[in-house]
Amino acid sequence: MYKRVRLKDTVEVPPKHLADVTDERVKALLQDKLEGRMDEDVGSVVSVIEVHDIGDGAVLHNRPGVYYEAEFDALTYDPDMQEVADGTVVETVEFGAFVGIGPVDGLLHVSQITDEYLTFDGANQQLASSDSDKTLGVDDAVRVRVVTKSIDERNPRDSKIGLTAKQPGLGKHEWLEGQRLHREQTGEEAD
Repeated sequence: MYKRVRLKDTVEVPPKHLADVTDERVKALLQDKLEGRMDEDVGSVVSVIEVHDIGDGAVLHNRPGVYYEAEFDALTYDPDMQEVADGTVVETVEFGAFVGIGPVDGLLHVSQITDEYLTFDGANQQLASSDSDKTLGVDDAVRVRVVTKSIDERNPRDSKIGLTAKQPGLGKHEWLEGQRLHREQTGEEAD
């Protein structure tokens, strides 16, 4: 879920910019420092939006810059447990598919895609069913639910988001559209 949050952080203004400690300068330093980083409390920082307050600067021994605490608004993305999200498959591997949801990727394990048995087709970079013509590959649009979440602030690449697409209303968009059309043609009720 995207959220606008009010945060505080400290930035180092290098000596060459000490005559220019403006909201814009501090915003640019905060963007360099925080955008793309993960935080357990707020999720992934997508963008620093606006600086509201810059505190008094502090000089630290043997450090060339001046440190300022700033209060600012940021746009963050933090998927909630059980949240349903639309995403795009960014990579397929033997054990599943990585799905981009917002600015982060989650793992859609092969056991959580469909009840059909899927095998990895490395030549076509897709997961394919041996029971039907269903395939899941890079750039496919999917609707998934967040089922597990483990955020690693020190190494955001080690953060893990687990996804499922096995419940009614979830899966590859193409499959969902096919199910909808089938229901309309046969007059069946939705699952």
